[in-house]
Amino acid sequence: MSTGPVVVLVGPMGVGKSTVGRLLAERLGVEYRDTDDDVVAAEGRTIAEIFAEGGEPHFRAVEKRAVRRALAGHDGVLALGGGAILDPDTRALLAGRPVVCLWMEAEEAARRTGLDADRPLLAAGDPGGRWRELMEARRHLYEEVARAVVATDGRTPDEVAQATLRAVGSATV
Repeated sequence: MSTGPVVVLVGPMGVGKSTVGRLLAERLGVEYRDTDDDVVAAEGRTIAEIFAEGGEPHFRAVEKRAVRRALAGHDGVLALGGGAILDPDTRALLAGRPVVCLWMEAEEAARRTGLDADRPLLAAGDPGGRWRELMEARRHLYEEVARAVVATDGRTPDEVAQATLRAVGSATV
């Protein structure tokens, strides 16, 4: 029986959860899993298509199931989609787990992601302004579930992975 993930990464879209998660898994000698990938596999279509065809409520319901399954059955490094922490049941499931929030400021987000239309919640209007709104609304939720917050601005993925390992007390690399 799985005891659950050794590290759970949360944070905004584009912050580097997938890149850092893969590095952490490699360093810790465990598997990497991303719930966004699980959602895409379950639905057989991209996240943008899920949003376009079923709307955000449908996406969030599928995401919630994917997170629940991953938390129960995965014992490696787990990355959650940027909005997974919006669900109160998901936040409750994260309590007491080794959760690290990766964070970046809006300027860094614009540089990294280009704030492009492949991200459904940013597709309309002013993507930079929308990103700021989303993060202002979500930041306290990320901080609520996280044991530590690791800033990614101006850091390489390796530096962020090392800081994350220190944050969870696993700095044996």
